[in-house]
Amino acid sequence: MTQAGRKRYTDIAGYYREQILTGELKPGTKLPSNKEMAASWKVAVATIQKALNQLAVEELIRTSPRGTFVSDDPVAGVAAKDRLMRSRQVRSVLMEGETSIVTAAELVVPPLYVAEIFDLDHGDQVVRREFTTGRGQTRMSFQVRWYPAHFAAHVPDLLSTNRNKNDDLTTKVLEVTERTITFARDDMHARTADAREASHLALPIGSPILAGAHRWGDEEGVIEYGEWCLPPRMTIGYEYQP
Repeated sequence: MTQAGRKRYTDIAGYYREQILTGELKPGTKLPSNKEMAASWKVAVATIQKALNQLAVEELIRTSPRGTFVSDDPVAGVAAKDRLMRSRQVRSVLMEGETSIVTAAELVVPPLYVAEIFDLDHGDQVVRREFTTGRGQTRMSFQVRWYPAHFAAHVPDLLSTNRNKNDDLTTKVLEVTERTITFARDDMHARTADAREASHLALPIGSPILAGAHRWGDEEGVIEYGEWCLPPRMTIGYEYQP
C-alpha cells in the first residue's frame, strides 16, 4: 500500500512505528514537519498530529522547539507480529541494534500444556530455547521458544547457544522444513515477574511485567511456540483491520 493510500492516523502511526522498530529510522532522526507529512500522506495536519501523539505515548518519538525526533532510546517492546515481519524482511527476528544472549538450548520433555500445543504423546521431547534480548544497556525481553524435536536433526543450530546463530533460526527452520507460517496468534497479559524472569530482566522479584505467548504454524501443526515477557514501561503497539 502506498503512503497516499494510508488515510487513517493509525495507519500513519503504524508506518512510522515499523520504521523505528526495524531501524529504518535511526535514533535521533528528525521527522519532516507536520505540514510536510500531511502533504505527503494527503491528510489533514490534525490527522498527522494524532498519529504523532500515539507514537509519543509509546515513547518512540520526542518533540522539542526544533522539531520531532526519533527517541534516542525508544522505550518500546516488540510484539511477536513485528518479529515475524522482521524475519521475512531481513531473516532476523531481532530488530536493528538489538542483540541476544542464549542461556539454554536443549531437548526436553515439556510441560503438559506445551505437549498439548504440539499434540505430543506422553514423554515426547521438544526443543526448548531460552534467551534475553537487549539494546545497549536496556534489557528488552526474556523469551522461551519451543520447536518440534525432529527439527533439530535438520537445523542443528536449534541446540546451539551461540548468539550468532540465534537471530535467523525461524527463517532456517522454514527453509529446511519447507513449511510456511499460515496462521499466527498472540496472547498477552500483565502479571508479576517470577525469580527466573526477574533475574533475566535485572528486576526485583515481583516486578510488574507484560507477558505474552505466540503460536506460528500451518495446516500440519505448530511450527514455533514462544513465551516472552517485557520489563515495566515497555509499550507494545500494532495496527489491525477492524
